[in-house]
Amino acid sequence: MVFQMVLLKLADWILYQLLANSCYRAVRKMRSYGLFLKNQSLKSSPQQAASFPNVIRCGLENRGSDTLVCDIHGGLLRTESFFPYFMLVAFEGGSILRAFLLLLSCPILWVLDYELKLRAMIFITFCGLRLKDMDNVSRAVLPKFYLENLHLKAFEVLASTGSRFAFTSVPRVMVEGFLKEYLQFDNVTGTELHTFGNYFTGLVSEPGLVSKHRALKDYFGDKKPDIGLGSPSLYDHLFISLCKEAYVVSSDDGKSGTSSAMPRDRYPKPLVFHDGRLAFLPTPLATLLMFLWLPIGVFLALFRLFAGIYLPYKLALFLGIWSGVDLRVRGCSPSRSGHRKGILYVCTHRTLLDPVFLSTSLGQPLTAVTYSLSKMSEVIAPIKTVRLTRERDQDGNTMRRLLSEGDLVVCPEGTTCREPYLLRFSSLFAELASEIVPVAMNTRVSMFYGTTASGLKCLDPIFFLMNPRPSYHIQILEKLPRELTCDGGRSSCEVANYIQRKLADALGFECTTLTRKDKYMMLAGNEGIVQDKRKKSQSIGE
Repeated sequence: MVFQMVLLKLADWILYQLLANSCYRAVRKMRSYGLFLKNQSLKSSPQQAASFPNVIRCGLENRGSDTLVCDIHGGLLRTESFFPYFMLVAFEGGSILRAFLLLLSCPILWVLDYELKLRAMIFITFCGLRLKDMDNVSRAVLPKFYLENLHLKAFEVLASTGSRFAFTSVPRVMVEGFLKEYLQFDNVTGTELHTFGNYFTGLVSEPGLVSKHRALKDYFGDKKPDIGLGSPSLYDHLFISLCKEAYVVSSDDGKSGTSSAMPRDRYPKPLVFHDGRLAFLPTPLATLLMFLWLPIGVFLALFRLFAGIYLPYKLALFLGIWSGVDLRVRGCSPSRSGHRKGILYVCTHRTLLDPVFLSTSLGQPLTAVTYSLSKMSEVIAPIKTVRLTRERDQDGNTMRRLLSEGDLVVCPEGTTCREPYLLRFSSLFAELASEIVPVAMNTRVSMFYGTTASGLKCLDPIFFLMNPRPSYHIQILEKLPRELTCDGGRSSCEVANYIQRKLADALGFECTTLTRKDKYMMLAGNEGIVQDKRKKSQSIGE
């Protein structure tokens, strides 16, 4: 009954607002500017833009007691468009169908004014979306894209101030988590969304969309904030004019000779973990290209997958490279001593396919130990996989037995990491073998990530292989000298830490003490442990 009322209310709003108010504006817009030109009515002329200085002219000294106000879109980010972030919510929090519907709405959104456009995007993105899914996206997906698009000079001004307040028309749930956790904002005022139970209805709560200049007046009263940052649009000119000092953040500051992009080493907080499938900022054009690629990508992924499963190593390697896989291997197979035990390959962990690509590169069968794999991954794996239990003694005995049968691959991080960091290494492997070969592995993708903390893990290999040119770089390092192993008198922790540093140096990565538990607590809000039918704890995936 409630859903029916929501639909009726929406229909009434569309009939009045969209048909009665927008059609006339759309006709005027098309007549004045043409179908293929953007509406410049909200853009300021060069003379108007000159009324406020550029943010690069803002001094940074003695700002510790100043108060700054801004909007994240146009004030802190290098791009003013908020479409890509709605698309991220629709795709990662909703579904591919919701994302496709949002993409199809672009021609309609183009002819709507600012308020109607934002309301329409909110409805398409949030109607029926679970609160839990939005929380996951805001915590694990959006921060990566916000950090990558931060305006360097705007951030420097922000970091120099003592108090920070954000006013935005976009839904508060999309920006508040990032602004408070990464940029230490004191308060975030944004549009509130209507909910029913554990779901969003897609409607805006009263009093409606936030008007930034009115919200600023209501919050500060007669007191003027010290600094205001905004875009060149007239809307933001009205907003920042209420501040003692006002500066315009322009996306083309790079033309002055200095880049406005935020380098990774300047991030206010290291980005070690993030989730989601999309590896690119989904602008309308980029999203369109992704959907056009999908049928080809699915076919290509299945072709690469079946070639790797059923064909001999050399032929599978040839067809993989022929189909676009960028495989680069440095180093060679290590020499074998007279020991009967197999060689233990210790790898960095980037995707579930790490052992498979190593086995294919060496041209020999390997056994991989995992803490848990989906049934689908176990069935299609072209190499032998053995599950561990996370019980140290039992896992140690299992790995000793496997080493007595042949070569073994282990990823001591225990889970994957996408960024240039290595998680803490488990020391168990160091107690089991004297012939240890470190293997530095790294991957690069352009469209889809092949790992997830909250999605369907059985699709991880498919998503990785769907990329137009997935890249795997494998560097086989020299075998560890005996004096640096436990047989040479070293402790297992010393061996594990030494190999971690060695692999980090080879890849140009940074070592951390973070663990698998830290990753899942941040990305999924749990420890990554579920109970099976026999009440035994098992990992939910790599």
